[in-house]
Amino acid sequence: MNNMGLLKIAYKLLLNDSSKFRALLLGITFAVFLMVQMTSMFSGILDRSSASVRNIGASIWVMDPAVNTVANTIPMPDYLLDAVRSVEGVKFAVPLYSGGGLAKLKDGTFQSVSILGLDDNSLFGRPQMEKGNIKDIFGENAFIVVHDAEFQKLENPGIGTEFEINDHRALVVGIAKVSSGGLFGVPTLYTTYNRAIQYLPTSRFTISYILVEPKNMQDANRIKQAIGRLGYLALTKEEFEERISDFYKYQTGVGTNIMIMTIVSFIVGLSISGQTFYSFILENLEKFGALKAIGAKSYELVEMILFQALFTALTGYGIGVGLCALLIRLARLRLPDYASIITFSNLALAFAMVLIIAGISSYFGIRRVIKIEPFEIFRG
Repeated sequence: MNNMGLLKIAYKLLLNDSSKFRALLLGITFAVFLMVQMTSMFSGILDRSSASVRNIGASIWVMDPAVNTVANTIPMPDYLLDAVRSVEGVKFAVPLYSGGGLAKLKDGTFQSVSILGLDDNSLFGRPQMEKGNIKDIFGENAFIVVHDAEFQKLENPGIGTEFEINDHRALVVGIAKVSSGGLFGVPTLYTTYNRAIQYLPTSRFTISYILVEPKNMQDANRIKQAIGRLGYLALTKEEFEERISDFYKYQTGVGTNIMIMTIVSFIVGLSISGQTFYSFILENLEKFGALKAIGAKSYELVEMILFQALFTALTGYGIGVGLCALLIRLARLRLPDYASIITFSNLALAFAMVLIIAGISSYFGIRRVIKIEPFEIFRG
């Protein structure tokens, strides 16, 4: 029989049973929506967790071996900076201070802030300025505020705005923009390294990270090995981002919870779709038997069922992804710091799971249709 003709029949059979078709679409759409939403939330968390690493842009980061995330700083001694600078292949190395402070605003309220102290001589890792001049950071009590989703928590400051940080006067001399906002929902301020260690309580060691630029990236492994012999850890920017991602995936409950929710979404979609599709096959068993009686081969009936399952799965996949993208868009309009992002990996994972749902759902229907004998249909 004509293959395209059979597929048209399969399409009409599917749409004619509108209640079953809607139930199939609902089950797959709901499953895809949950799977993409859950994995998008996790992707957003991983992306935001490495924001400072990308924004500063150093090729190599030197840190204490116990550090797992950029926010989990362990101070290092000052002599290590000179030791790193003396390593063969190092073009330059500068200190970075990373810590948290408490800002007192004009209305008397307090707001936690993240403070990054840049090297006084080079300002390496400085952000792109939106307003003001980066050189003004050398002024008395000067700070630069990052204009991101948390900016309004500092009452939308402008150049010349004053507040207190840990009982010290702070003056906003510039507004900056960065490529990625932070994860923890606090505003970010930049200042000089020496001012940061004066404003914030510190231990006897003050260096959070040492930022290293090699003469060329071929020297990176040699530099990492030399710093390792000093008892500290050196990672490239990509390696540090991967280390942060691994921490959130495997050493916190975030990754486990997202994985459980994704699996539950898959099982829900599979159970609804499988049961509904099998019911659809049973209700149309006579029609499949009639097609077999007039000459349709078993493999052609299998193609019809696979077409129906695939068509429903892809339609539900498209609707589910669209609903998820719409929800994320609406959420960002109300919550600018909403972290979810849809990536190709999320879409590929959801697509693979939808194909599995379609395959398992059609399997039982295929078994039932293959076993049917035409004379049973006509005898009934």
